[in-house]
Amino acid sequence: MTGAITHAKGLGTPVIRLLKKIAMIIAVSALSLFVFRIYDSQRGPPLEAWHTYVPVELKRSELVHATWTDHLAREQKVFTDVRRELSGKLTPESKTSSNRYFEGSPVNPSNFVHDWNRSFVFHPSRPVRGVAVLFHGLTDSPYSLRHIARHYSDAGFVALAIRLPGHGTVPAGLTKATWEDWAQAANLAVQEGRRLVGDDAPLHLIGYSNGGALALNYALDALENNSITRPDKIILFSPMIGVTRFARFAGVAGLPALFPPFAKAAWLSIVPEFNPFKYNSFPVNAARQSYLLTRMLQDKIRRLSVNGRIRDLAPIQTFQSVADFTVSSLAIVDMLYNHLPINGSELVIFDINRSTRFGPLVSAGAAATFDRVIAPGARDFTNRLVTNASATSLEMVERVTSSGSSTPSERRLGLAYPREVYSLSHIALPFPLSDSLYGMHPDPEENFGVNLGAIATRGERGVLVIGMDTLMRMSSNPFFSYMLERIDAFSELHSQ
Repeated sequence: MTGAITHAKGLGTPVIRLLKKIAMIIAVSALSLFVFRIYDSQRGPPLEAWHTYVPVELKRSELVHATWTDHLAREQKVFTDVRRELSGKLTPESKTSSNRYFEGSPVNPSNFVHDWNRSFVFHPSRPVRGVAVLFHGLTDSPYSLRHIARHYSDAGFVALAIRLPGHGTVPAGLTKATWEDWAQAANLAVQEGRRLVGDDAPLHLIGYSNGGALALNYALDALENNSITRPDKIILFSPMIGVTRFARFAGVAGLPALFPPFAKAAWLSIVPEFNPFKYNSFPVNAARQSYLLTRMLQDKIRRLSVNGRIRDLAPIQTFQSVADFTVSSLAIVDMLYNHLPINGSELVIFDINRSTRFGPLVSAGAAATFDRVIAPGARDFTNRLVTNASATSLEMVERVTSSGSSTPSERRLGLAYPREVYSLSHIALPFPLSDSLYGMHPDPEENFGVNLGAIATRGERGVLVIGMDTLMRMSSNPFFSYMLERIDAFSELHSQ
């Protein structure tokens, strides 16, 4: 017996040594990553006032009991506080024409006829047919959906767009906001929409990017909670159903910020704020919250699919660029559409420009993703692929594979890919080419101080305040008219 115990102890010693060695390797690796993150975060520009001043927004616990009037009152206070505590106290170095928080800047939103950072409601001039509630994306503002909102209003719908907590003011607002705050704000917006048109009028939910996740989350909650009004239609633009793997670990990247000298570690990017309606700087917390929201959403979709309740979900129409750096195009198919019932849903995919001569320059990973997203085959939803008529033509066609079919039909659209554009992008879809801020051919009737979509990115390096990669990203949609046509058909906007 004693010999057996001695033998066991002898075996245990190497195992313990091995475990200690593994623990040491893990500890050294973690410390190395921590130190590297500190080093990496300290490079680049310093934090400015808009990275540190956090406006006091309504939180989830307050939004549960709030009314639309309460929301607007707090929104007004937040904007007043930002103007007093930040814009009114800028250092001389910060008073530049490229700083949206400088009141003398041409991109300062307070200088415009209308500040599209704020929540808005469009009332139709004709008899009311329904209500569309719109949710903008992460770091964005209600500006991003104003064209879609106007289209709905022209069709007789009240169009209500809410500014989500942490948005439209200063980037620091996103260092404290949570996805639960956004979800509760979405509930409040729907409640107000219902109050404006009554319980019997159609309800359409419109979501862009992170707002797409919020719109879908609301609709899924309504399947399990009879006290929540179910939507009749759901329209999504570049919806955030899945995000990059890095977002999962974004919270770890921000750990050094727990120590005040390393506060910059709370930011993934610190960029000049020249865009009047969108943040350029991006905090770690925003990435973390987007990951938590998408993970929760995917779990909810799977659960409702297993228990069969997803069969009652409203029809969904999604517009998605096959090339999307921000969200996963594959996740939209694999984690959402493949779970949907046969209910008239459709997925509209905008292909890359196949007539460009960038073939050898397209990464193998991107090419593989494109092929998987647009793979042919019978599905329970209608698939519409907007692509080149041929590999040598800029003319665009729509290839439609109806639900349950594997044979596509084709029609010409009378539209063409701009010769100098090789793909759309995550941010391009809800903006026409005439958008005054993001359009390639901006409307001269509006002036927001800068035309970001019309800047030609050919010139010398070191001249502009931002990197070329930001300006090279396509920011408007040459197929916007087609998109409105599809929305009209799907939502029956002109049926009366």
